[in-house]
Amino acid sequence: MNSQVINIVIVVAYLAAMLLFGWWGKSRTKNTSDFLVAGRRLGPMLYTGTMAAVVLGGASTVGGVGLGYQYGISGMWLVVAIGAGVLVLSLLFAPTLQKLKIYTVAQMLTLRYGVHATRFSGIVMLAYTLMLCATSTGAYATIMVVLFGWERWLAILVGGAIVLIYSTVGGMWSITLADMAQFVIKTIGVFFLMLPLTWSSAGGLEGIRGRVDAEFFSITGIGVQTIITYFVVYMLGLLIGQDIWQRVFTALTPGVARWGGATAGIYCILYGAAGALIGMAAAVVIPEIEVADDVYADVAMNLLPIGIGGVVLAAAVAAMMSTASGTLIAAATVAKADVVPFVASWFGKTVHYDHDHAEHDVAGNRWWVFGLGAVSIVLAIMVQDVVAALTIAYDILVGGLLIAILGGLVWKRGTGMGAAVSMAVGSVVTLTTMIVLEINAEEQYAGIYANEPIYYGLAASLLSYIVVSLATRPTDPDVRAAWDQRVAGRVTEEVPVEGPEELTRH
Repeated sequence: MNSQVINIVIVVAYLAAMLLFGWWGKSRTKNTSDFLVAGRRLGPMLYTGTMAAVVLGGASTVGGVGLGYQYGISGMWLVVAIGAGVLVLSLLFAPTLQKLKIYTVAQMLTLRYGVHATRFSGIVMLAYTLMLCATSTGAYATIMVVLFGWERWLAILVGGAIVLIYSTVGGMWSITLADMAQFVIKTIGVFFLMLPLTWSSAGGLEGIRGRVDAEFFSITGIGVQTIITYFVVYMLGLLIGQDIWQRVFTALTPGVARWGGATAGIYCILYGAAGALIGMAAAVVIPEIEVADDVYADVAMNLLPIGIGGVVLAAAVAAMMSTASGTLIAAATVAKADVVPFVASWFGKTVHYDHDHAEHDVAGNRWWVFGLGAVSIVLAIMVQDVVAALTIAYDILVGGLLIAILGGLVWKRGTGMGAAVSMAVGSVVTLTTMIVLEINAEEQYAGIYANEPIYYGLAASLLSYIVVSLATRPTDPDVRAAWDQRVAGRVTEEVPVEGPEELTRH
C-alpha cells in the first residue's frame, strides 16, 4: 500500500468519525440551549479546545505555513493577531458575556440599550458568518482536490455535506466533540509531527540559517503595515464575531470563559509560531513551490513519512471544518433569533417560536442549520471570489459595529441612539470609502482590500457614538437596571431565541 492510499484512508476515517460525532451530540440535545450553546456546560478542557479549534481555521493552518514559507518567522503575525484577539476577549469581556444568558450579539445590544434600532447588526452578522462558512468550505475542499483528485465542486459538495450532517443532527454538542477531536489532531499534526520532522529535514536552525537570507529571521520581515492590518482586521473582528461569542456562551462559569479562553489565546500564538517555523524549514527543503498555500499539502504528501502525512492532512481538514461548523451554527442562530423577527417587523408582523415544546424548538433550529448550510455550499461552489465578499463583511463588521458593541460593555453613558447612529455612520463610511478606493484603484480589488475603509469607518463610528450619546438622554433606568442584574450574574433564566423584544421582559 503506497503513501497516497494510506493518506486517503486516514482522512476518510477522520471524516467518518465526524459523522459519528453528530449522532453522539444528538443524544445530548434536548432543548434550544443544548443545540445552540451546548447547554452552557463546557468545562475548562472542552472550552479551551473548542475555542482554539474554531478560531484556527484554514488561514491559520495552511495560510500560516505558507506565510512562513514566503516571509520566514514574521509569517506568524496573522495567527498571533488571532491569538491576541482571543486573549483580549477572554480577559476583558468573556466573563460578562457569559453571565448575560443570551444567544446573539444583537440580543446583547438590545439588552444593553433597550432599543430596537440596533437590530440592524443581525443582518451584518449573518452576512459575515455565512461568508466565513462558505470560505472555510471552499478551503478544505482544496485539500480533497489534491488528495482524491476530484473536481472542486464535488469536493465542496462532499466536505460540505459532512459538516452539514453533524452540525444539523447534534448542534453545538456535536460541534463541540468534533472540535475537540480536531483540536487534538491539529496539535499532534502541527506540533509533534510537522514541526520536528520538517526542521530535521532542513538541518535544524543552523541548516536553515545557512541557506536563507537574514531577513527570514526578522520579526518584521512581512512588513509593519501588514502586521498592523492583521491586528486591525483579525483581532478586532474576533472581539465581536457571533461565532466567537457563541463559544463564550457555552462556558460553564465566568472563570472558564476567562481562563479557558486565555489559554486558547496563548495556544493560538504558539500555533502561529509553529506554522511559521514549518514554513521556514519547507523553504529550505522544497524551495521550488510556486503557490504558498500549496506548501502545507506538499510537505504532508512529499516530505513526511508514510501515514504521518495523512494525519497532517487530516489536521488541515480539521482546522477548516471546525471554522465552517462554528460559523454555520452562528449564522443559523442569528438568522432565527435576529434577522427573521427584524425583517418581519418591517411588515408589522411578530414572529413567535414554540418554546413550550422543546422538541419542536430543536427541530426548528435543525432546519435553520440545514438550510443555511446548503446555502453556504452553493455559495462556495458558485462564487469564485468569496474572499472579496468576506472582506466586505469583515470591514462592515469592524468599521460599523465594533464601537457600539464594545462601547456598551465599557461606557455607561453610551445610549441606544448613539449606538444606532454609530452603526449606521460607521457602516456607510466604511462602504463609501471602499467604493471610492475601488473605483480609483489601479489594481483589481485594491480598494476592497485596503485598510483605509476600516480606519475611516472606526473613526466616524467612534465620533458619532460619543457625540450622539452625550447629546441624548441616558439609557432608561429600568433597562440599565436589568442589564446590571445580568452583568452581576443574578439572572439565570435563558433568553428565548424569539427576537430582541423578548429581552426587556426579564
